[in-house]
Amino acid sequence: MTIGQTPAAPCYTAHMQATAIVSGDFVRTGGMDVANYALAQRMAERGMSTHVVAHRVADDLANTTGVVWHRVPKPLNSYLCGSPFLDLAGQRVARLIGRSAGRTVVNGGNCQVHDVNWVHYVHAAFEPQPQGSPLRRAKAVLERSLNLVRERTAVRGARLVIANSERTRHDLERLGVDGSRIRTVYYGIDPSRFAPADEQQRAESGTALGLAGRLKVVFVGGLGDRRKGFDTLYAAWRQLCARSTWDCDLIVIGQGADLNRWRARAKSDGIEDRIRFLGFRSDVPAILAACDALVAPTRYEAYGLGVHEALCCGLPAIVSADAGVAERFPAELTELLLQDPNSAEELLQRLDHWRGNAERLRASTIQLAATLRRRTWATMADEIISLIA
Repeated sequence: MTIGQTPAAPCYTAHMQATAIVSGDFVRTGGMDVANYALAQRMAERGMSTHVVAHRVADDLANTTGVVWHRVPKPLNSYLCGSPFLDLAGQRVARLIGRSAGRTVVNGGNCQVHDVNWVHYVHAAFEPQPQGSPLRRAKAVLERSLNLVRERTAVRGARLVIANSERTRHDLERLGVDGSRIRTVYYGIDPSRFAPADEQQRAESGTALGLAGRLKVVFVGGLGDRRKGFDTLYAAWRQLCARSTWDCDLIVIGQGADLNRWRARAKSDGIEDRIRFLGFRSDVPAILAACDALVAPTRYEAYGLGVHEALCCGLPAIVSADAGVAERFPAELTELLLQDPNSAEELLQRLDHWRGNAERLRASTIQLAATLRRRTWATMADEIISLIA
């Protein structure tokens, strides 16, 4: 079947039930995109007629037998401009497959179909402080206002709400969603891509990427607002680099409107040789293999797949205690959890503590990695499919 072709509406048995998933992107670059990709892929593997309603879909998924891509325009390459088209297309496809008792999965407020809502982010749980030009700030305020209205209507009306963490579950309950309709399903992982590297592999990865030398701490996240907490990390890192004994470099993976500003500030502060800004990267597993720890002082994180991936690679992760992924930390690693993501002083102390206990913490993290890696994306998807059925 060609992409976007409207199929006939056959009568599906329970295990062959047609399902639509509505999301902006179905790609493997991280976050909710890879989670939606994994669910669609697993549904197709199980012989389900799978409709993906999206702006962008990875080629391998779009060409998978049983997958129908309903392509949605994204004017000006803007998710804000594309959002009404995504909503309308999702409703149209939901009506189509609903004739044969099909089910529809939406994400938060991206589509007003009140069936299954898989929530990856709760807009009502965090109020961002947009940076940059007046136009950019105004756009961010408008977008959040629209998201709040759409989110509230969509999740309150859903028959089933799937949360990606207990943190998200609690945020949804505070939004007025009946807790009896919420189920928590944690993300999975691709264990073939994210695994602990041995010493030789770590050295080879560092050399190949030009990252050989001192110990390396990695930050993964956007640099367009304060949610990921890079400002807190920068303040702590600047103090650490003032010490002659600090023997670590910071690797920054991510892009955003403030990327050039942070590069200029590092140069002005004389620490540009201690921070490597790599921008967007598709080779994150190789970079993680070359690093020694990850830091994520997030002000809000419904889950935190980047942290999860680092843990699966055996990297001790300093992350905010209220992030969803922190729920997966065993007792022996809770010493890494950051209580105040606004405190550069606390983060400095956590980094100091990690450096003094790096080998012990890595050993404990590798034990956690073995547990996390057993829960694959297929495991997660099968749980969701069972809930939908």
